[in-house]
Amino acid sequence: MVKLSQDYSPKHIAIIMDGNGRWAESRGLPRSDGHRAGVDAVKRTVLEVQKLGIKYLTLFGFSSENWKRPSLEIDDLMWLLRHFLKSETTRLLNSNVRIRVIGDRSNFSEDIVDLINKTEELTNTNDGLQLTAALSYGGRQEIVEAAKSMAIDIRGGELLLDDVDQKKFSNYLFTKDIPDPDLLIRTSGEQRISNFLLWQIAYTELVFCDVLWPDFSEQNLALAIKEFNSRERRFGEIAYKK
Repeated sequence: MVKLSQDYSPKHIAIIMDGNGRWAESRGLPRSDGHRAGVDAVKRTVLEVQKLGIKYLTLFGFSSENWKRPSLEIDDLMWLLRHFLKSETTRLLNSNVRIRVIGDRSNFSEDIVDLINKTEELTNTNDGLQLTAALSYGGRQEIVEAAKSMAIDIRGGELLLDDVDQKKFSNYLFTKDIPDPDLLIRTSGEQRISNFLLWQIAYTELVFCDVLWPDFSEQNLALAIKEFNSRERRFGEIAYKK
């Protein structure tokens, strides 16, 4: 068992949950079984993050590019999303978790949008773990939409061009009231960002692990945090003291 220091740990962890399909295929199972096993990994990870006292967790669940997948796989993913929101909202509410969804909701069916809105509303006042799900999300599109909104405010006189800086721009992003991730984990051995939180991860520590997402365990999380704790964060300066 990996022992973690309580003195210095990430306040915000983001995870690219990759490898569900390969997990299923390696076992001769349909990809849908991999996605179901991935949901179990989500539940384990949320529980462990709560135990560790980490305040923010952001999970990349479905990208804007994933809509190009076969329709049967998308239908299965949407069924899983519905099931998760219906079955887990009460438990997360009672465990003081606040749930937020970031991304383009226009591609979701009306009933899924209603479920997302209801879940966000029910958990809105919870001040424990702040759980963000990136669904139908793309980092480049987020930046484009933020730029459009800022341009509208400048044209309308609500914002002066000379006042635009990085902090003000950040206020137009989906994550405007969430701190940038300290640690980004990607599973499955792939070493790409895949259009995830492109603005927010400018100084995030990246950890890539070989395990496929359905097999991601408490031990894998602990190892990633241990790796984070071993690094010296500088944020472009000489050193950052832990």
